[in-house]
Amino acid sequence: PQFLCSTGALTGAEALVRWQHPEQGLLAGDRVFALAQDAGLAGKLVRHVYLAAMKAAAAWPDDHRLSINATARDLADPSYPAMLLECLAVSGLPAGRLTLEITEQALVDGLAQTARMLTALTDQGIAIALDDFGAGFCNFRYLKALPLAALKLDRSMVEGITTDRRDLAVFRAIMAMARALDLRVIAEGIETEPQAAAVRREGCDLWQGFLGGAAMTGAAYRGLIEG
Repeated sequence: PQFLCSTGALTGAEALVRWQHPEQGLLAGDRVFALAQDAGLAGKLVRHVYLAAMKAAAAWPDDHRLSINATARDLADPSYPAMLLECLAVSGLPAGRLTLEITEQALVDGLAQTARMLTALTDQGIAIALDDFGAGFCNFRYLKALPLAALKLDRSMVEGITTDRRDLAVFRAIMAMARALDLRVIAEGIETEPQAAAVRREGCDLWQGFLGGAAMTGAAYRGLIEG
């Protein structure tokens, strides 16, 4: 779940993948997609996950957004934009309620080509967020080259802001840069009330983390919506 910093209201969710494997137990998304890749099923799994998440989100209130992740493999696939738009059409979720999260690791190769692909998606109303900002090399070229709407700060950027003045200074510098570029800021990894209060005070737009809820089923998220 994701929450507005300004009011604390529930405002959407990031779609995550979990698989209750009969022998290995609960597997997280990276492991699930690695297994699918080995089996030659990665593309089919991406479409399945996207469509399931979008169908669920289409039934949420109109002001709730869905965030989904795109991998380097996705962005290198010329058929990816058509698949994404097809899933939106089939699900009935408006493109304006979708945020596509990409990481720096997915942008290492083919930045110009990726920028063109993402621009075509933003032209359809989809918002692009740079995920895990601060966890990698923070190549500021991406902020110039890509049609970004938001930065999603890695948990390492927020975990020390209530106790370390240098961490807070770095956080404030990132916030100032984001404001100058007219980018929304999403703080990830919020686990305590002091952290939530700090990101609100410093001007973040959204936050998510264990304080607001761990990964949950679509039915459990509906329960949050209904109060």
